[in-house]
Amino acid sequence: MKQFTVTDNDAGQRLDKFITKAVPLLPKSLLYKSIRLKRIKVNKKRCEISTRLQKGDVVDLYLKDEFFAPVPKKLPFSAAPAKVSVVYEDENILLADKKPGLLVHSDDKEYGDTLIDRIQHYLYDKGEYDPEKENTFAPALVNRIDRNTGGIVIAAKNAAALRVLNEKMKARELKKYYLCIVHGILSKKEATLEGYLHKDADKNKVFVYRHPVEGGRTIRTRYRVLREKNGLSLLEIDLLTGRTHQIRAHMASIGHPLLGDGKYGTNALNKGTGYHKQALYSYKLTFAFEKDAGPLQYLDGRTFEVKDVWFLKEFLQSKPPAKPEA
Repeated sequence: MKQFTVTDNDAGQRLDKFITKAVPLLPKSLLYKSIRLKRIKVNKKRCEISTRLQKGDVVDLYLKDEFFAPVPKKLPFSAAPAKVSVVYEDENILLADKKPGLLVHSDDKEYGDTLIDRIQHYLYDKGEYDPEKENTFAPALVNRIDRNTGGIVIAAKNAAALRVLNEKMKARELKKYYLCIVHGILSKKEATLEGYLHKDADKNKVFVYRHPVEGGRTIRTRYRVLREKNGLSLLEIDLLTGRTHQIRAHMASIGHPLLGDGKYGTNALNKGTGYHKQALYSYKLTFAFEKDAGPLQYLDGRTFEVKDVWFLKEFLQSKPPAKPEA
């Protein structure tokens, strides 16, 4: 038998979702059967799969001990350094400046030191997160960016903040702006590009088309030229849709690939420039709520920027990259 008391971070969840996270070793088929047979109760009463849990509810599971995993001796994030470049932080959220080269989440090939691991370790050391005191919640990321792209990533410190931010992300009420350097001088200094993006999972690459294609998704990318120098252009990008590799693929499709981009650019263009990753950074975030944001309403209208974009100072002040060899 096992008993859980619902906390603030658990409240609002459906019963089956809560148990799936709290007791990961319990098969779903047995979970549903146990609810039907009243082996799982809420506040000593019969419950339904769809029961919404409230703070203070007591969930009793009359199940075999084999389904309840022992508390791990080693914290899952302990291998990662507790070092985070913080752009902004309060009791609900943390805005991290992810540096290029760092994964946001673990993948099949690499794990143990990712941005979310570092954030959880950082909060653990501050006394703001203890997995042993949580039933199901862990600080989580709201958005993600590619490994070799740097910039602002939003983390929620509690479940209430996570729910609001996920809703606002879907409603596109979180405005993300990017800086990038592209090859060439654009004829239009400000424009909104439209197209259709299709992802080839086998090649881990996307392709942009001007006309609708099967499996393609609409994309819209707004850019503004900030400065031109030695055959290169510094752009500010406003993502009107957020698709995989959208900026890189969209700019390449109009003949202006990102500087240093080996996937969507060409070796001929990048050779000799000294750039070995794409010059792309998610540098600014604005909270632009159109509807009430509950506990996060105080963030409405606020804008946060990264202080140090790795390629910006070099582009504006230093000598231009060497021209590709003929």
